[in-house]
Amino acid sequence: MNQPPAATTASTNPLRVFLVEDSAAVRELIIENLSDIPGLLFTGFADTEIDALSRLKQEAQDVVIFDIELKQGNGISLLRSLAAAGLLRQNLKIIFSNNVSTAYRRVGQQYGVQYFFDKTSDLSQLRLLLLRLTQGVTQN
Repeated sequence: MNQPPAATTASTNPLRVFLVEDSAAVRELIIENLSDIPGLLFTGFADTEIDALSRLKQEAQDVVIFDIELKQGNGISLLRSLAAAGLLRQNLKIIFSNNVSTAYRRVGQQYGVQYFFDKTSDLSQLRLLLLRLTQGVTQN
């Protein structure tokens, strides 16, 4: 489960990361703490399920970081919609939320979520994972 897709190796192309997060303060914190990773490019964000679905249909991403609770809709419903549309099958999907219960983990795994991080304590682990991905290092 914790093996990133083979396509996420170091190369001259940046690792394209899209963020689905409705809190402006949390979004800024994430971007501030991760944007200095060499080889990582934030391609955008969405704060609603509808906006995220629209953007993810149009723009290629390598990694999508999902919050569960959004201004409109939620991250699990978004994952379900993306799966139904056949989108992001090979992309690395990460849930970064305050809601990382066992039930959310099980449902997320059904839709291809490989990593779950708690916003309150796991930002450094998220950073380490993305740093390793930009360097072509995979975790077991």
